[in-house]
Amino acid sequence: MENRAYQIACSALLSRFRMYQKKYKPPPPPKIHPIEDNFPLAAAAHSADDLPHIAEWNRPPSPHVLEKTPLFIGFTRNWRILQQVVVSYLNAGWPPSDIYVIENAGVMDSNKRGLLSLQNPFFLNHTRLNMLGVNILVTPTLLTFAQLQNYYLYTAIENKWDHYFWSHMDVVALSYENKYTPDLPPSSPSHNYSEFPSLYKNCVAELRGTITPDPQTGKARRWAMHFFSYDRLALVNVAAFVEVGGWDTFIPFYTTDCDMHARLEMAEFEIKDSDAGHVFDVASSLDDLIVLYRKKGTVEASFQDPGEVEDQLRAKAEEEDKNKLQWRKYAYRSSEKRDTQLDENSAASEEFAAGEEKRNGKWEDDEIGSERFLQLERTLDEMLRSKGAQSGGRNTWQFRQTGGQGDPFYRDSLGFEQGIRMTIDHGRAVFAEKWGHRDCDIRAIGLQPQDAWKMEHDWD
Repeated sequence: MENRAYQIACSALLSRFRMYQKKYKPPPPPKIHPIEDNFPLAAAAHSADDLPHIAEWNRPPSPHVLEKTPLFIGFTRNWRILQQVVVSYLNAGWPPSDIYVIENAGVMDSNKRGLLSLQNPFFLNHTRLNMLGVNILVTPTLLTFAQLQNYYLYTAIENKWDHYFWSHMDVVALSYENKYTPDLPPSSPSHNYSEFPSLYKNCVAELRGTITPDPQTGKARRWAMHFFSYDRLALVNVAAFVEVGGWDTFIPFYTTDCDMHARLEMAEFEIKDSDAGHVFDVASSLDDLIVLYRKKGTVEASFQDPGEVEDQLRAKAEEEDKNKLQWRKYAYRSSEKRDTQLDENSAASEEFAAGEEKRNGKWEDDEIGSERFLQLERTLDEMLRSKGAQSGGRNTWQFRQTGGQGDPFYRDSLGFEQGIRMTIDHGRAVFAEKWGHRDCDIRAIGLQPQDAWKMEHDWD
C-alpha cells in the first residue's frame, strides 16, 4: 500500500513537470552595431614601433620623476572605452610603466589566453595593452566597486607606495594645450616644450605640493584625497585610508563613496579639489583613437552618438522585423552612414601610415593647441553631453553590448546589469541602516564614526 502511494505521488509530480512551460521575457531591441576596434592602426601594428610617438609637449619626463606615480584604471566591460582612456592618459603624458589596468571582469585568465571574442562585453585585449606598455593586474574574481578600491589600497601597501592615482575607465584625459603661452614661438629653432605643463606634470606638481610638510609647522599635512574633476581622476593617501579602515564592502557600489569620504572627513583628513587638465566624462568612444596622438594628416575627431544609434536600430526593428525571433539580424546590421565613416577613418589611417612609411617612418606632430585640437575638444564636449542625455541614464553604456554567447564565463549582459542594480539597492539599504540616515550628508548632520549602527532611523 505504501509503495502504491509513493508511485501515485511520483506520477503526480512528473505530470506537474510535464505541464510546466518556460515563459521567456520578450527579447530586447538592438542597441548597438557590431563592435569594431577603435584603433585600427594599432590593430594592424606588429609592435610598438609601428605606433606614433607621443607629441613632444606631452612626453613623460625622462628620466622618471623621483615620486612614484602609479595610476589604477579598473575595467569590467567595454573594451573600446577602456582602450580610449588608456591611450588618452598616455597622450596626456602619463608614463606607460606607471599605468595599471585592473582587469575586474570575473573571467579568470580567459582574456589573457585570448578566449573571449570582441563582441563580448568582458573582452580585454592583453596583447594590445602590452604593446602600449601598460601593466595589467587581474582580480581573482569579480569585485564590487568597494572591493576594487580596497584592492587598489592593498596593491599600494604591497608595493610600499605611499600614494597612488586612480581613474574611472569612462573618461578621456587631455592636457591644456590651448592654454599654453610659450616664451618662444614653436617655429623657433631653439624652442622646446620642456616647460609645457602636461596633465601628468600638473598631477606631479600637485602631489609634490601635497606631500611637502607645512612650512609653518614643519609637519606633514593631514590629507586623504585630491579630486581632479571630482573622482574622474583622484590622488589617494594610503595612510589616511588605512587609518579609517578602508572601504566598507558591505556597501558595494553607490553610497560607498559617501560612507568613505565622510569617515575621512570625520577623522579630520582633507579632501581637496585640484585641476590638472581636461577629464571628460564619456559613454562612447572616438571613432579612431589616432586623433589623441596629435599628428598632422590624420582623420578629424568624430564619434557615433550611442543614443541616436539605438533609436535608429529600434525604429528599423519595429519597421522591418515583425517577427521578434529575428531581432538579432538587425543588431548586427550597420547603418550606411556609420559604415561610410568607419571606412573613411580606416582608409585615412592606412593612407597616413603608408605615407609616413615612405618618409622613413617619421611622424609629424601637429601644432600645439591647433584647430585640430580644438575640434577634438569640441567632439569630447559633445560626447560628454551625449552621456548626460541618454534616455536610459548616464551608465547605459555599461549594458548596451550583448555579444559573446558561447565564450567562457559567458553572462547575459542585461541579467548582469540587473544583478548589479539589485546589489546597488542593497548597498543603499545597508548605508541607511548603518547611519540611520539615507542621504550622504552624515558628517554635516553631526554623525561620528562611533555612531555607526547605533542610530534610530530618521525617516518615517
